[in-house]
Amino acid sequence: MRATVLIRPKPGILDPQGEAVQNSLRRLGFEVGETRVGRVVDLELENGEPERARAELERMCEQLLANPLIESYEITVRPE
Repeated sequence: MRATVLIRPKPGILDPQGEAVQNSLRRLGFEVGETRVGRVVDLELENGEPERARAELERMCEQLLANPLIESYEITVRPE
């Protein structure tokens, strides 16, 4: 089973990388609004049960992958 976790700063949290990307895109002539920079974590899971895998991914995010105080995350689980 494969999973993807998308992690990004919560709204209202300072995002210096997002601001740098936004400023650079505007200097290049692109009209963009707010820009946020996050990260993607792709995982291959040995657990074949989607509900159990999602629960494990939630724990992974809370304990290591994301900082729940300043980041939000979205989990996508798909069979191979």
